[in-house]
Amino acid sequence: MIGPVLAGFAGYAYTAHKVREIERAYPNIGERIDVGGYALNSVHVQRSSGADLPPIVFIHGASGNLRDQMAAFRVPLEGRAEMLFVDRPGHGYSDRGGVENDYPDGQAEAIARLMEKRGIARAIIVGHSFGGAIAASFALYHPEKTLGLMLLAPATHPWPGGVDWYYRVASNRYAGWLFNHLVALPAGLSRLDAGTRFVFAPNARPQTYVAETGPALVLRPETFRSNATDVANLQAYVRQTQPYYREIEAPTVIITGDSDGVVLEEIHSRGLARDIKGSELLWIRNLGHKPDHVVTDVAVAAIEKIAGKDRDLQDLARRAEARLAGDAAR
Repeated sequence: MIGPVLAGFAGYAYTAHKVREIERAYPNIGERIDVGGYALNSVHVQRSSGADLPPIVFIHGASGNLRDQMAAFRVPLEGRAEMLFVDRPGHGYSDRGGVENDYPDGQAEAIARLMEKRGIARAIIVGHSFGGAIAASFALYHPEKTLGLMLLAPATHPWPGGVDWYYRVASNRYAGWLFNHLVALPAGLSRLDAGTRFVFAPNARPQTYVAETGPALVLRPETFRSNATDVANLQAYVRQTQPYYREIEAPTVIITGDSDGVVLEEIHSRGLARDIKGSELLWIRNLGHKPDHVVTDVAVAAIEKIAGKDRDLQDLARRAEARLAGDAAR
């Protein structure tokens, strides 16, 4: 018995040490604001005098934090719009809150309250991957706050099969505590480089991506459990919610690639294009799961079109395809 106990203590101590290292490497760059008994963390970029776009709220995907969308969009949109980059409940430096935040509609409600605290009445809502399910729920349940939707490689519809086994283990109340404190962090660190490259594939991961976005933050035990709970609950949630997407009336652009190794674009993106009347689907060949970082120019143009500017998004998508084809040939 002594050996396993000592090994457990050693694993727990290692995780605690690495958590401190990760948080020193990626400290909180936002502000935590109470949204009803718990705090959400966000970076609020104020509107400038030269702004030509409405407010924009960015919702990151699974295993992410607000740094991810900031790295893609802050510079190209700086000075053009008021922007709110959010750590979703239980991610980054946000508290988890109650059990309602185990589902996308609860997280959408939390973000709606944060917008109120930040003085943002209406905004274009941008959601990547898992954040797409939250953005779609936001438009369903908070239409008065939704100026438009941009959905990037979204995960919004029921899919065949389930999720990887470790999401079920990590989200379990008892076994999950042991897994998240002893196994998840060292295993995750060993796969961090390969995992982030896989998310971008077949496109190249930017050299500065890991340093800028802090993906290791998700490996902290409580954050890992929150992320696992999100993913484990998504299938049942979207099965229940998907029939109501037809009620969304906000201007919507969906950007997806035909080479996404994370979500099934044929199910999610084409499903949204079918369900949301008047939405525009940009289907880009040779694009993986990160249109936010790989075809940022197309995404910015989509925001502009949602805001009422004249943009030929299909032409821009074809130009992006040509660029990606050239990259693949080199």
